[in-house]
Amino acid sequence: MRIGLIAPPFISVPPKDYGGTELFIAQLAEGLYRRGLEVVVYTNGESTVAVEKRSLYPVAQWPIKVDGHAFLKDAEHSAWAMQDGASYCDLLHVHAATALTYSRFVDVPVVCTLHGPHDPILSSVYAHYPQVNYVCISDSQCHQESMPRMRTIHHGIDLASYQLRTQKQQYLSFIGRIAPIKGVHLAIDVAKRAGIPLKIAGDVQPMYREYFEAKVKPQIDGQFIEYIGLADLRAKNELLGNSLAMLFPIQWNEPFGLVMVEAMACGTPVLALGGGSVKEVVQNGVSGYVCRNVREMAKRIPQLNFDPAALRAYVDENFSLQRMVGKYADLYAHAIEQSAQQQPGAA
Repeated sequence: MRIGLIAPPFISVPPKDYGGTELFIAQLAEGLYRRGLEVVVYTNGESTVAVEKRSLYPVAQWPIKVDGHAFLKDAEHSAWAMQDGASYCDLLHVHAATALTYSRFVDVPVVCTLHGPHDPILSSVYAHYPQVNYVCISDSQCHQESMPRMRTIHHGIDLASYQLRTQKQQYLSFIGRIAPIKGVHLAIDVAKRAGIPLKIAGDVQPMYREYFEAKVKPQIDGQFIEYIGLADLRAKNELLGNSLAMLFPIQWNEPFGLVMVEAMACGTPVLALGGGSVKEVVQNGVSGYVCRNVREMAKRIPQLNFDPAALRAYVDENFSLQRMVGKYADLYAHAIEQSAQQQPGAA
């Protein structure tokens, strides 16, 4: 079975720092390869994922400038990848709507993972491609869609990339985009209510620069509230693993929230507000607490008494890379068999 994974062209696979979708694609690709599948990743030339790679553009481009040039680059990359992949692969797995729109021109089956939140405009596009096998990354996300071929596959992570840390330091952590929907300002509020320092890591994108300058930057003093910028895997391990808890005070319907699983893999519980997938990822009293508001989040901190090894075991049981890869491999086999049965002349 030869699988083509078509990533957007802008961020390397795996990412150097920011890029949740690209990290997912890299881990899926290498997991499938270890399982014995042939895998090719369509990406940019700076990618280092340890499988076959093909690229039209030699370098990454981040942050993306929201203009016609970026749209054309994405469209050209997607059209080329779909055409090349259809002549080489048994199945194509796409990760953005741009590539999906070229699925009507290929004869091989297509899988599309929905990485973003529910968007009625995107859902109307998905409806034009009922032959595609769609993957939601949470049940919460699936309940908002209505495509005929659809299933949930939760994200998984490679536990070998995350270090279990049993000794914690007196600080809280936050990792995510510095955006209102991620609730960075609320994480600061929780830290102040609890009287425990907070370390923040994340990307300040141009569209949220005003929010950062108004709501976050004035609170940063380098001691009680510290902003450390982007965090690569090494820095993420240290930041999450050493903290008492990771705060996840989201203000939207989170499609999945991979950083919650990453924190647990490091032996750190999660305190979150319940939006979207959160209740599927955080089990109350087992891997953290789902709270109603920041007041409850702050009150939960003195009650944190989790065994770091048990948190990691929870990830291994529910969100391992092997579990995720197995589910995708099963889907690929089903989609290829289904496509073959629908070919003219099939018995």
